[in-house]
Amino acid sequence: MMQKGTPAYNLILPVGTQVVARVEVKTSTGKLVCLRGAVGAIVKSPTDNSHAYQIQLTDGSTVNLRRHEFSIRKHYQNEGLQTSEAVLNDYNLYNAVIYRCIVGSRAYGLDNEASDIDRRGIYLPPATLHWSLYGIPEQLENAATQECYWELQKFLILALKANPNVLECLYTPLVETATSIATELLQIRAIFLSQLVYQTYNSYVLSQFKKMEQDLRSKGEIRWKHAMHLIRLLLSGITVLKEGFVPVQVEDYRSQLLAIRHQEMSWDAVNEWRLQLHQTFDRAFANTKLPERPNYEKANAFLIEARRSMAAAEP
Repeated sequence: MMQKGTPAYNLILPVGTQVVARVEVKTSTGKLVCLRGAVGAIVKSPTDNSHAYQIQLTDGSTVNLRRHEFSIRKHYQNEGLQTSEAVLNDYNLYNAVIYRCIVGSRAYGLDNEASDIDRRGIYLPPATLHWSLYGIPEQLENAATQECYWELQKFLILALKANPNVLECLYTPLVETATSIATELLQIRAIFLSQLVYQTYNSYVLSQFKKMEQDLRSKGEIRWKHAMHLIRLLLSGITVLKEGFVPVQVEDYRSQLLAIRHQEMSWDAVNEWRLQLHQTFDRAFANTKLPERPNYEKANAFLIEARRSMAAAEP
């Protein structure tokens, strides 16, 4: 079994590929004909990797190198600039989580005994890591524990784009962790609400219902839980435009939504409800008092201040 981090040399590289020698080559008399680190181009490829490649060097001479004796030039230049696992392993980035909340069915009030606990949130990485060559992951994800934490800037950008999952993080009543920085964000969460909700929510529902109609025709079945959440999303979007907040708990519509999930409502009835909600959404959009765009300036100012506070906290 190939060990993690071992390069795969299965593919035959084509003629013309620029490479860098990883070994020096000498003649039988000891004359150096190829420096370690020399640049060349493949002029003849073997039929398999048990044989050598013929590589022409910059001076016009040729050498024969096996696949493990050279690197593709682009890959060679990038070595050391890729995110280093060793560097990241020095940090437990889960310790940098500043906001942790529960979303999904349990937050909506649509859960049952088998429902997972979906945790989402934000992490603010150490400044020294953020400023380093190695960079930081945009999100931390653990499928086994149903957790996902976005890096602060990524979270803010998604919120400014009216991403439903991210907006719900800001309005869920089930908050487990909130540092002072996260609390400040919750206090200004209204800056992310804008008329973009109408386009984002509507377009997602339209595309997903189209896919479900295709599934119904081709497979004769759909994901009823998904249909339930799409209707819930329209109900949420309407409230955002009308009242200026993101409703997470859906107790007023719980019985109807669960009827969809349990297939107690026909597809035709679900689709008819969807169309009615689209019309209500249209009217809410026409009369909303929300701004056309979110407040990018305040979001940017918050991000800068948050990063400054992280840098100031480091030794």
